[in-house]
Amino acid sequence: MALPNLVLIGTFTYWPLINNIYYSTLDWTLGSASATVVGLQNYVTFFTSEDAAKVLGTTGIFTLITVGGSMVLGLLVALALNSKVRGTTFARSAVFAPYVLSGVGVGLVWLFIFDPGYGVLAWILRGLGQQSPQWINDPQLSLVMVIIVYVWKNLGYCAVVYLAGLQSLPRDVMEAAALDGANGVRRFFHISLPLLSPTTFFLLITTMLSSLQAFDLIRIMTPLGNGTSTLIYEAYLQAFGAYNRAGYSAAISVILFAVLLVITVLQLRFVERKVHYS
Repeated sequence: MALPNLVLIGTFTYWPLINNIYYSTLDWTLGSASATVVGLQNYVTFFTSEDAAKVLGTTGIFTLITVGGSMVLGLLVALALNSKVRGTTFARSAVFAPYVLSGVGVGLVWLFIFDPGYGVLAWILRGLGQQSPQWINDPQLSLVMVIIVYVWKNLGYCAVVYLAGLQSLPRDVMEAAALDGANGVRRFFHISLPLLSPTTFFLLITTMLSSLQAFDLIRIMTPLGNGTSTLIYEAYLQAFGAYNRAGYSAAISVILFAVLLVITVLQLRFVERKVHYS
């Protein structure tokens, strides 16, 4: 019964992975009928290049801020949505909606907002007598721009998952803490947050893997990767940009796979120890 699924997984997941590892050992120009085996030279070229530190640093900054921002803001939004007030159903739908929207559409809309010439934000700033920052042309601001949009798009996912976790907390424990005189802040940090550790652990893994593989927003908002070249986008630029270095791009993809694997193993090995399953 499991054979069809195993065949599909092997065909579309593991076989491409094995092929990509093989391609990473080639000096191959995309579209060329021939390639030269160079062994580990593509990996040596990447780690000894001037761009390696910049690409790895950009990947680390993007991942750290987007994961932390999405989870912290998502938890705060979940706490607000967990209140018994009118309109929470509509608010939950509105918060979650950006997550299911197309990344291409979201990127185009926000690109119009951030455009320093005719964007909505530039128009508002001009009305206040201020000049709009060069979000698109400045490499540092480009990264900030993409991070803001990515967090906005994905915090709804974290909020919904955290909301489910909050609603599953045992009410008798919370009521007992309230009767003992614990205020809302103490109940949150000493009871709710520890009990939410399985939810936090789940979100930490899923959001980190998602951030490391973020592509659509970066592609739409910064096509040239000006200050936003993460590992996955650098692999795209090397293969399909002006370089057409398919073998070198495959090596970067293997490096990204190794990073994802190591992070996941470390989280399962060490972070899960601090998770309190009820």
